[in-house]
Amino acid sequence: MAGSALTDFLDRKCLTTESSQLREPKETLRGFLSSGGKLIRPVMCLCGWYAAGGAWNPGPVVKAAASLELFHAFALIHDDVMDDSDARRGRPALHRLLAECQRDRRTTGRAERRGIHSAVLLGDLALAWSDEMFHTAGLSPAQIRAARPLLDTMRSEVMLGQCLDLLATGRPSGDIEHALTICRFKTAKYTVERPLHIGAALAGAGQALLDVLTAYALPVGEAFQLRDDLLGVFGDPGETGKPVDDDLREGKYTALMALGIARADHAQLSVLRSLVGRSDLDTEGADAIRGVLVSTGARATVEQMISDRRRRALSALHGAPLPPHAITALRRLAHAASARSS
Repeated sequence: MAGSALTDFLDRKCLTTESSQLREPKETLRGFLSSGGKLIRPVMCLCGWYAAGGAWNPGPVVKAAASLELFHAFALIHDDVMDDSDARRGRPALHRLLAECQRDRRTTGRAERRGIHSAVLLGDLALAWSDEMFHTAGLSPAQIRAARPLLDTMRSEVMLGQCLDLLATGRPSGDIEHALTICRFKTAKYTVERPLHIGAALAGAGQALLDVLTAYALPVGEAFQLRDDLLGVFGDPGETGKPVDDDLREGKYTALMALGIARADHAQLSVLRSLVGRSDLDTEGADAIRGVLVSTGARATVEQMISDRRRRALSALHGAPLPPHAITALRRLAHAASARSS
């Protein structure tokens, strides 16, 4: 449902333009949004709606939920620029694609910078469109008043979490709690908790129900990011769509890396300190880092952390005052988010 609503919105945006020259950047953004996203946030938003007793086939709510995918596109595009990523979803990252377009047109110099600048602007456009889609979805004034503060909070939280992540990149330590704080604000709240809250608020939910959803959402969201951390180091690029060594080359501050540093002996710590965060990290060096993360038990511990959080989330659903179909959907999502391979 949300996918169709998003497609319809993007089609209208690309067809209704004052100038044919404006169509190209719009089509580029539409191509990015059509490149295989999982629509996790819209799905969570709709689960929140149903969890709060919302009716089936809620047209305006589906459109409001789909607007979260536009916000996600904004976050991904800017994230790839900040991380200097080469790929996303098995394709060149948007700033790389735009830089190639500049080179194809034989522009002299500065193709990389122009690609970055263009990607930032298209990310900003996705942010503007997400707001427009939400406000033109057909929600009632009461629904907008209920959901808007949660939407604003979600946006602030993910940007602050991203800021924490950026400031910590290249300086990982053994402080696991700090790594989990980044995980919670960068991903858990924005991917699961706030979308659930927004959907529930649109259905008129009170604070008590939002608290029930939080008890489920935060462990699921943390499990989702912890799995992402493992995939970023041990995943198959053919499935994840991203280079497997990027997190090591950037020196990402993750729970996986924090555990490795905290448990490493002198020789192992020397490997991590000398290799993690090196822009020229090669395959041999990346394999050496992975060896430390396995031998210290960091990888196995993160797997256990994921399992523990999935259990906590499922436990929060026992006896929860939610419709049976909503509980079934949330259980499936907890397993899918924590056990995925891409």
